[in-house]
Order: sequence, then C-alpha cells, then structure tokens
Amino acid sequence: MDQSPLSRYLPLTCTGHSRPVTHLSFSSIYENGSCLMISACKDGAPMLRDGVTGDWIGTFTGHKGAVWSASFSADAQLAITASADFTSKVWDTNSGSIVASYAHNHIVRTAAFVPAYSHAQFCMTAGNEKKIRIWDLNRDESAPAVMEWIGAEGTIKTALWVEQSVIITAGDDKCMKWWDLRTADKLVDSITLDGPISQMEERKGSVAVAAGSAVYVFDGLDRTPVKKQALDYNASTVSIHPSRKKFATGSANDTWVRIHDFSTGAVLDTLKAHHGPVHSISYSPDGQLCASGGEDGTIRLWKSETGPYGLWK
Repeated sequence: MDQSPLSRYLPLTCTGHSRPVTHLSFSSIYENGSCLMISACKDGAPMLRDGVTGDWIGTFTGHKGAVWSASFSADAQLAITASADFTSKVWDTNSGSIVASYAHNHIVRTAAFVPAYSHAQFCMTAGNEKKIRIWDLNRDESAPAVMEWIGAEGTIKTALWVEQSVIITAGDDKCMKWWDLRTADKLVDSITLDGPISQMEERKGSVAVAAGSAVYVFDGLDRTPVKKQALDYNASTVSIHPSRKKFATGSANDTWVRIHDFSTGAVLDTLKAHHGPVHSISYSPDGQLCASGGEDGTIRLWKSETGPYGLWK
C-alpha cells in the first residue's frame, strides 16, 4: 500500500493527561471556523482544548475516578462526563464549574445531551447498572431522574441521543437498541451484531459502530443498515469523515490509526505515533483533522486534508 501525501505531516501531540485517554469529541463549528475538543481520561480530569490547534484551555476538576466519556451540548456551552466515581457531571465550558452532579449506584460509562440548537434541558446517562436515565437540568441535581429503565443485559458502554425522542444504546451484549421516548415500551428495535460493541458515533444522521472485527454504519433514525465492513483486526473505535469518503479506526490490539476508503474498505493510510492501543477516534466537524486518544495518555491530531490548516502551514 502506498502511503498518502498526508503521511508526510507529523501529527500534533497533545499532552497533559497522566493515564489512558478513553474518549474524544468535538463541538460544532463556530462562525469563525473554530471549534472545541474535550477528552475523557482514566486520570479523572477531562480536558478542554482548541479543536483546531489542540491547545489546552482548561481542566474540569471534580471527578474522583476514571472518566469514560465526554461530550458537548449543541451550543457547546455545557459539557457532560461519565465516570467510574458513580457520577455523571455537567460542566459550564466557560467557567469550568460544575452545573450538576448526578449520583448513580455503579460506574457511569456514557452520557449525552438531548440534541437541540438551543440551550440543553435534558441529558442521558447509562453504564454498569444496565439502566438508562433521563435527567432534567432545570431540576435540582438531587431530584430523581425523570425517566429510568433497564436497557441491556450487560454494561451499556456507548449511547447516542440522535433526535429529540430517539436514543441508541449498545455494549457488551452485542445489541444496538433504538428507544423512542414517546412510546410506553420505549424499545423500538434491537439489532444484534457479530461482536461486543465498544463505541458508536453519529455524524450527519449516520451512526458508525465499532464491534469486534467489523465496522457497521446505520441510518440513525430509520435503522437501515448502510454498510458492514469486515476488518482483519478488532476495532475499538470508529469515526466517519464528514465527506463520507473515508473512515478512521483505532484498535485495542495495536498502536495504529487506520484510514479506510468508505466505499471499498481498502486501507488508505496507516498512521503510527501512539505508544499503546488507540481507544478513541474522532474527525473534526470540518473534516480537516482526525483526533486519536490512546493508552499512552496522549491525543494525536492528524492532518486529514491537503492545504494549510491550523498549525500546519
């Protein structure tokens, strides 16, 4: 395989975490072309960064255990984290202060805000309790969840809130489940994949899924299978480029980031810089870079398109 012209660009390395980076996500793009990036880490200290340069902006302090996921509200004014300290916390991204801390009875593995173009009102959490909970940010943090139900037979490792009333959850039981909050039973569909599901990502209505030695893509709302790509390695994370021409993966079994052609599945590039397994991958919303987080405690920002961008001139 010939390496692409992008391989000559060295990745930017973001340091600061002291343990493995477990999850990365970007905000939407601001009018000036900038965006934010947040990282979850087993050191219990999620970090906020400039999504173009990777420059550190601040650290959210308050968790007492590993943080498994971190993501933004639609307007990026808030961030939400899920932690092994049995809490999920909502943060003000401007001040770094805790807006709410929701107590659970076991490890929280995933959390997300309701998708909206205005300030978020609700958030969702799930994890080792096998339960899904919906919280109202306008109520006191000590108030019970406004909705709560059993969502899986095993740990729920990843969840997406893809539309006002539609949630997708997945995890160790190999099942992707679609939930409609408007219905009494809530469960709309359940699809069993070939391997345990480690991570999902939604982009422009498509949901990419890393499940064992395959990557799947579904329509997030009508649940139509779009693609199944068999791999010769186990994928722990996947992200689709906004152009939908390629996708990136990381693996728990080696240290590489692989870029695949979306249509054919062929490996376009193999990016090598991490010194441990790669746990999280995410393309920036403009597709100009791909961020990877690894066991080595670093975040690497890889140039994804030709031409000058950020610190690459």
